[in-house]
Amino acid sequence: MTDTTRAPRRGSPWLKAAGVLLALVLLVGGLWWWFTRPIQPVVLSEREKLVVEQKIAAIQPPAPPWPAAPPAPPGLPEPPYERGKKEIVLTEREINGLLNANTDLGRTVSFQLGTDTVLARIETPLDPDLPLVGGRTFRARARFIVSEASGQPSFVIDDLTVWGISLPNEWLGGLKGRNLLAEILGGGGTGKVPGIESFAIRPGQLTIQLAD
Repeated sequence: MTDTTRAPRRGSPWLKAAGVLLALVLLVGGLWWWFTRPIQPVVLSEREKLVVEQKIAAIQPPAPPWPAAPPAPPGLPEPPYERGKKEIVLTEREINGLLNANTDLGRTVSFQLGTDTVLARIETPLDPDLPLVGGRTFRARARFIVSEASGQPSFVIDDLTVWGISLPNEWLGGLKGRNLLAEILGGGGTGKVPGIESFAIRPGQLTIQLAD
């Protein structure tokens, strides 16, 4: 009696290598496209513009003259004072839309919001007369870590890349890891921004809590 069981045929190692190589090419090509894709300005629709205007108007103090409150009926206490809103929530799309609508940076700068993270992309054409890089598109990315510990907000540059190369901290004057908010944006050494109690960054949105 002969044994008819045969070992399974194995694929050619050349085919496997070609498959792996093709997958790597597709992966690298996809990453290259993702990191070099042009910045598309965010244009808010009329409805989106109205929503943003309402959010901003809700935290603005009313302009004088303020309308007089109607007197309370005899024998009844005065109506309670209603506080204005102290919180505003802006989405990532709204922030980029406001940037495009109110500045000339919509095609050159964009922001992405993650958990306690702000990613900034910068793309701008360089002067053709510049040596070596003239006529090229300048591409840079910056990652900022935003946190709040013990009531003190922190805005720290974590990384900066130019044309995909992460720049050494020495080239940036030691900016990496320093709380730029405390040093530059005000509030002395506390980093407190006047009028802002706290803020939080989550994927796709920024929440600002105003001070009393």
